[in-house]
Amino acid sequence: MTDDIRDQLPDDLNAVDNVAAYDFPDNSRRRIPGILYGVIAILCLVTWQLGTSNDSVLVNRGLLFAAAVLGAMAIISFTSGWRMTIDESDALVRATRKVGFPVGHASAQQVWRGLRSRPTWRIFCYSVEEPPRQRGLVLVDAVNGDIVECLVEANPDAETAPDSSTQD
Repeated sequence: MTDDIRDQLPDDLNAVDNVAAYDFPDNSRRRIPGILYGVIAILCLVTWQLGTSNDSVLVNRGLLFAAAVLGAMAIISFTSGWRMTIDESDALVRATRKVGFPVGHASAQQVWRGLRSRPTWRIFCYSVEEPPRQRGLVLVDAVNGDIVECLVEANPDAETAPDSSTQD
């Protein structure tokens, strides 16, 4: 049967065929739900305070508990909403300077570190030779651009690769 139903990515999510520049979303968007959590927490607290003075059966300690949980979530969301000033291309440039060898292939991945989820670029890069003789892993802080960590080593895969000069 030729009419099989198959899953397919929408065109706007297909990264393979996308030729336009892609901007990674900024972590400061986390502040929006943080503000919403805070407003709802305040509303729960005010409702609990007004309801306890009237001996209302609909208002109980559950609202106080909800206010505490939502307040904690508001603080976590708001304080982890770092504004990123370094994008992946800036991070690649900083990593290239730090590793100390000409970079051929490289990849960037955003990760978060620490209790407050500070955004960090994880850059993995290989030297320009074929096969690459060196590789490096560099962590670049996405907020201020500082190099958090840098590891450079000989590429163990280059030692096991066949020598290209002996091939026909």
